[in-house]
Amino acid sequence: MKLDVIKLDGKKAGSVDLDEALFGLEPRADILHRVVRWQRNNAQAGTHKVKTRSEVKYSTKKIYRQKGTGGARHGARSAPIFRGGGVYKGPVVRSHGHDLTKKFRKLGLKHALSAKAQAGELVVIDTAATDGKTAVLAKAVKDLGWKRALVIDGAEVDEKFAMAARNIDGLDILPSMGANVYDILKRDTLVLTKAGVEALEARLK
Repeated sequence: MKLDVIKLDGKKAGSVDLDEALFGLEPRADILHRVVRWQRNNAQAGTHKVKTRSEVKYSTKKIYRQKGTGGARHGARSAPIFRGGGVYKGPVVRSHGHDLTKKFRKLGLKHALSAKAQAGELVVIDTAATDGKTAVLAKAVKDLGWKRALVIDGAEVDEKFAMAARNIDGLDILPSMGANVYDILKRDTLVLTKAGVEALEARLK
């Protein structure tokens, strides 16, 4: 699968051969859905907590005698039936994460790349390098028509490019090891550098 390579100024810089096993698959929504759910569940804090009847601050004294009142029998004000009492079966601190095999996660990333390629939302640039000026990079991004874009570079991100991109709304940059299904699908345009393509092919083979 051949794709044109461009520079940040929009000029052509040759072409690149993309691996069909990574960029030529028929995207499957069920695989992408499972991987995104795994990612978002692992990211969930799970710090929600309510107090049970053993934790609310109330006296444990029996509120009134067992018999002879004509009312229901109760033991303590901390019971869930009373206002200010403990909560019955409420949320507790826990992890929402679940396991997903490495093989399946790798497959999900391949399908995400293929989905972008099939939708025509994949761009390959020669290199993600700039002089570190935000205004210059912002103009280049606007001229290229990238509204919400994710740039994936090689093993390391160019420091000056990262600095220039930091203050541009809708532009994010990741090293190849940080490439993930959720971030790829969330953006309108996926931008790969030539180094990023090589690194992803080496990672996913």
